[in-house]
Amino acid sequence: MVTIENGKLTIEEFIRTARGYEEVSLSKETKDRITASRKMLEKAAEGSQAVYGVNTGFGKFSEVKIGHDELKDLQRNLIISHACGVGSPMKTEEVRGLMLLRINALSRGYSGIRLETVETLTDMLNKKVHPVIPVKGSLGASGDLAPLAHMVLTLIGEGNAEFEGVVMPSKEAMNKACIKPVELEAKEGLALINGTQALTSIGTLAYYDAVRALRTANLSAALTMEALRGITTAFDERLHIVRGHKGQIAVAREILDNLEGSTLVTRQNDLRVQDAYSIRCIPQVHGAIKDTLDYALDKINIEINAVTDNPIVLNQDEIYSGGNFHGEPMALIFDFLAIAVSELANISERRLERLVNYQLNDLPAFLAPSGGLNSGFMITQYSAAALVSENKILSHPASVDSIPSSANQEDHVSMGNTAARKLREIVENTRRVISIEAFAACQAIDFREDFKLGKETGKIYSAIRDKVRFIEKDVIMYEEMNKVYDILDTCIC
Repeated sequence: MVTIENGKLTIEEFIRTARGYEEVSLSKETKDRITASRKMLEKAAEGSQAVYGVNTGFGKFSEVKIGHDELKDLQRNLIISHACGVGSPMKTEEVRGLMLLRINALSRGYSGIRLETVETLTDMLNKKVHPVIPVKGSLGASGDLAPLAHMVLTLIGEGNAEFEGVVMPSKEAMNKACIKPVELEAKEGLALINGTQALTSIGTLAYYDAVRALRTANLSAALTMEALRGITTAFDERLHIVRGHKGQIAVAREILDNLEGSTLVTRQNDLRVQDAYSIRCIPQVHGAIKDTLDYALDKINIEINAVTDNPIVLNQDEIYSGGNFHGEPMALIFDFLAIAVSELANISERRLERLVNYQLNDLPAFLAPSGGLNSGFMITQYSAAALVSENKILSHPASVDSIPSSANQEDHVSMGNTAARKLREIVENTRRVISIEAFAACQAIDFREDFKLGKETGKIYSAIRDKVRFIEKDVIMYEEMNKVYDILDTCIC
């Protein structure tokens, strides 16, 4: 059970809820904060002063005053009009992450929403009523308005939801889960959709997988070093300490740990003076990527606990309209991560080329025992090259783009949702490239004789060889590639 408290949600708890279907509860302190905030909001709504989104229209309509008897209609109209998403549905884990993050943001006690509304959203999460949310349609400006509006459609018994593996009308899903839909009151619709929770959910899941991809890449790189009789001298910690980058030092140490006890790797001048950059510069490249991931972690930890609402209820006399919903802090981070993870694929593909290109090693061409009759690993490199090239296109930053909306009231947007979705694709492509490298490295190692693998490389080699045999004659390669991908996905925590 993940307990929602005052800004204390961790990425580990996020992952357990989004992917592990762990349930969520609200602490007593959290409930008290939500209730106190609602009382402040209700007192303000009773007054004659205009309060954005409470008794006014939205966006450019903020100058239009709304009568007290129309406040419920205002909130419902907001949701049904803003549910303009398009494209395929978000993944279930992304929807669950979005719901958790919105619950967490509302629970900080600055949104003026009713406790029963937050509890209903929590019930939906715990009982696995997952709104069907189209993945496209957010500018990351006033947060993720369209995706969050689709989430709220289910909360009010509209739209569609997935329950027990079946997509159905939300009203039916809520009924089957014994959850009563909510009738939104003053400010509640706005409180539910103003925020960065869709882009942050997608991006945080991608970040988590990127961390795992780096661990996998450090193993696949070490396997490649063994296959190519790589020189470990370039990983001497003293070389990296004098430059000083923490990630570089950590990666050099990890590679040597992975290779501890290996009889295949060499020292400077044993066979040659130096290796190519894709081998020799693993600490510098992988290390820079690690530093980027560490930087992103700090920003993600802030955002998953952030109050991204508008207006924000400070007290009954101070309900201020600001811009906490703007996605720029995360858009920049996810663009930065996209560039970094693309580099992880780039250097992995170059190591793969060194494994399959007979002009660059002392191994059979394309790692085929009977080359000519068999093509061996020739086209695995094509696939990796295609993914790497796609990553280069996807790495163009989304955050440098902006397009005005709402009659130029919202005249600068972050495109953070696009940045998060591009990052997700890049991470998946990169994991595929790394798994192909590991697959080829194991094949190459089997051409060596009388060897002992490293402490960690031996484990991953054995895990792969347990299910994927040495390719003696051509086989349906994508099936073997998928097996290796699944093995690495299971072995890397």
